[in-house]
Amino acid sequence: MNDNVEQQPLTAAPSYPEAQLAKAFMTALTHGDADTRRRAEVRGQRWREVLAGMAAGRLSVGSRTPVEGLPPWVTLEVVRGGFATGTASAGGPLQAYEVEAARSFGVPAERRALFACCLTEPGLAWLWARLDSGHYEIGVPEEAALLTMAWLARHGEMNAALGLVAELEPFADRLRFLPRPADGPAPDAIAAVHRYTVSEAVDTLTRRRPNAAIETQREALAVWQPFGDELLVHWLRTAQDGRVLQLAPDADWLAHGEVLLGRYRLLAAEHTRCTKHRNPKKNLGILRGALEETVAGRPLEMRRLGLLRHAVESMVRRRGLPGSVAHTALRRRQAEQAVLPSHHALAQLMLRRLAVLPQETGITDVAPLLGAVTEEESRETGLPAGAVVPPTIRQVVESTLSAPLGTLVERGVVPSAEVLAELVPQLVAATTAQAYGDETLQALMAANYRAFGNRRSLLLLNLERQVRVEELPWVRAVSGQRSAVLGKPDGEGALAVLRQLGELAVRAFPGTILPNPLVREFGVLERQCDLSAPFVEELAADIFMGTFSPKFLTAARVAGELLDGTLYERYYGIDYAAIRNLAIAETGAALIRSHGARTSPGFARLCAERAGAASRSWSVAANGTVIEQAQILTTHNLATLVHRVGIAPRPGWPDLARRCFVTVCRLASRVHRNPRPLGTIKDTAYAWRQMVFHLPLCPPEEQRRVIAGLDEETARHPAHVATRLAPALAGLALVAEGGAFGGDGTADDGRARRFLGWSTDGHWIR
Repeated sequence: MNDNVEQQPLTAAPSYPEAQLAKAFMTALTHGDADTRRRAEVRGQRWREVLAGMAAGRLSVGSRTPVEGLPPWVTLEVVRGGFATGTASAGGPLQAYEVEAARSFGVPAERRALFACCLTEPGLAWLWARLDSGHYEIGVPEEAALLTMAWLARHGEMNAALGLVAELEPFADRLRFLPRPADGPAPDAIAAVHRYTVSEAVDTLTRRRPNAAIETQREALAVWQPFGDELLVHWLRTAQDGRVLQLAPDADWLAHGEVLLGRYRLLAAEHTRCTKHRNPKKNLGILRGALEETVAGRPLEMRRLGLLRHAVESMVRRRGLPGSVAHTALRRRQAEQAVLPSHHALAQLMLRRLAVLPQETGITDVAPLLGAVTEEESRETGLPAGAVVPPTIRQVVESTLSAPLGTLVERGVVPSAEVLAELVPQLVAATTAQAYGDETLQALMAANYRAFGNRRSLLLLNLERQVRVEELPWVRAVSGQRSAVLGKPDGEGALAVLRQLGELAVRAFPGTILPNPLVREFGVLERQCDLSAPFVEELAADIFMGTFSPKFLTAARVAGELLDGTLYERYYGIDYAAIRNLAIAETGAALIRSHGARTSPGFARLCAERAGAASRSWSVAANGTVIEQAQILTTHNLATLVHRVGIAPRPGWPDLARRCFVTVCRLASRVHRNPRPLGTIKDTAYAWRQMVFHLPLCPPEEQRRVIAGLDEETARHPAHVATRLAPALAGLALVAEGGAFGGDGTADDGRARRFLGWSTDGHWIR
C-alpha cells in the first residue's frame, strides 16, 4: 500500500478459467438432463478458447482491448467473470438474414460484398427504407453502423458518413454491420419496458418437461390403484369369516382371474412410469403373484398364503372395503386429482395462446392470457374447461408484461435490484435518444443503446474503465446532432429519469447494494445532466490493488456535504472535514500537473488506515476491509443520489430505515448453521450501513423512535438473531446517545460494537 512503490500492471491468472472449464466438463459428462449437458459443452468450448488465447498471447485479459487486432468498440463474446473468448459477437458465420440480403442484392454471400453494396444507390435506398419504417432490430451495436451511415448520407453529412465508412471498412469482412429485419418498430420504452419478450417466454415454456414424479403419481392414482381394487375384490370372493382362500376358487373365479392377468399385462406395457406393481413385496405385487400361481393351478405355499392374507387385511384396514362410503370417497378424491391437467399440458396451451402475438416485444395486458381453460380450448386440447393456469406458468407469462418500471416492481416482475439493472437500459436508451432532433435518428440511437446495454462487461485491471456508448464510431459520427437539443430541457428530462430510477431502486430494495450495471446507467444519465455527481462501482476484492480513481474521493466529499456532524459520521468515526481538505488538495495538485489524475493516493491511504492492521498484507479479505471503508466514506452512491440528484423516496426516510433493518434481520437469520456465512455477513453489513445512512435524514424525534423500535423487530425473528445483533444494536444506541467507539470499533464495556462486514480473523456475529 506504499504510494512510493511502483506497482507492476496487474494481469489475470489462468486459474479461474481452468476451474470453470473443469466445472463445465464435469457437468457435460455427468448431468442427467441432455440440454444441460449440451449447454455445458458449449461453455466448456468457450473456456477452452479463453485458455488457448491466453496461452498463445492472443488475449490480454484485464485490458480494454483484450483481443489482438480489435479496437475497444468491438463487442466481444464474454464469459463469466468478464473473460473474453477472443470471438467478436458480430462475427462468425453469416446470419440467415444476411444471406437473404445478399440474394436480394444479387451479390456474393460475403460480408464485404454486403458492406460495399450498402454504399451504392440501391443499398442506401434499402437502408433508408428501414430507417423510415422502423422495421429493423439491433442485436449487437455493430448492426446500427450502416443505418447511421445512411442517415448521415441522406442529411448531407457526407464527411461524417465517409469518415465512418473508413473506420468500419477494415472490419467489413469480419463483422456484420447490417441491421436485422423486424415486423414492426420497437415500442416506446419511455412509456413501458418489459423483462422478457414473448419469444423468450415461449423458449422458457418450450424447455419445460413433464414432471416425472407428478406423472408417476398420476399414473398410480389413475391406473394402478383402481386395478389393485379389482384384484382385492377378486380375492375377497374367496373369503369366509374375513379369511381369504377359505373357499376354494371355482371355475368362474379362475376365468375372471385370467382376464385380470391379461389386463395387467396390457396395462404394464402401456403405463411404465410407476413400478411399484412389479415389487413382489408390495401389496399389489403380492396379490398379482398369488393370482398367477393360483390360476396356473399351483397351490400357494404357507408363506405365500400368509403374505396374501396380510396384504388383503392391511388394504381393507387402511382404506375400507371397496364400495364402502369411506373407500368410495377416497377413490373419488384421488380420481379428481388424477384428471387434473399437468403443468406441462397447460404450458402447451399457453404456447398456443402466445403463438398469435408479436414475438419480439412485451405484452401490455397479460390478464387475458392467464384466464382459465375455455370451452373451445377444452374441445381442441382435451384439457378440462375451467382448469386454472398454475403459478409457475403465470410467472413466465407475467415476466413479459410491458409497463412502467415502477409497475413492474410493484407486481413482482422485477424482484431484485439486479433485475432492475437489466431493464434500466431500455428506459435510458429512450431517454438518451431524445437528445437527437430527428425522429428516425432517435429510434436508431435508442435501438443501438438497448443493444449496447446487453454488452457484457470485461474484466478490467489497473483502473481501466469499460467502453462507453459515446466511443462507438457510429455514435461519435452523429454526436453533432445532439448539440441543437442538448440544452436545459434535455438535461431536465435525463435528471427526471435519474431521480425516478434512484428513488425506485432505494425504495423497492432497501438494504441492497446498488449493482454495478445500475450504477453505470446512472452514470450515463448523470453525464447528460452534467451534475458533477460521481457514481462509484463496487470493486472486486480478488483483483483489488489498493488504488482508487479520483471520483471516489469526490463521492466522499459529496457525502460529507450531506452528512457532516450527523449520526452516520459519528457511528463510522469519519472526519468529513479532513476529506474535504484532502479533495481540495488533490484537485489543486492535478491542476498544477495540467492533466487529470488516474488515481487518488490520499483516498487510498485513508481507506487503508481506517481498515487498520488488516490491510497491511495482501489477501482477498484484507482487500475487502479497504474496499468496505471506501463504501462507508462514499455511502456507495446514496449520498450522491440524495444530495446531488435530489431523490426523496416515499413514504420517507423513517420507513426506509425500518425496512433496511428488516433486511438486516432476515440476512442475519441466514448466518445460523451456515457453513459459508461470510458472504451473508457482508450483505448484512451493507443493509445495516444503509439503515445508518437513512437515520440522519429523519427528523430527530423520528430518528429516536426508529432506533427505539429496532428491538421490537428482532423479536419477530428467531432468538439467535437478537443475540447476534445485540452488540451492533448496543453500538448504535451508544452513538445515538452521544457516546463513541474506541479505536478498535468496540465500546469500553466490550458489549457494543461497530458493525462492519469484512474481517480477516473471524467475525464476531458468527
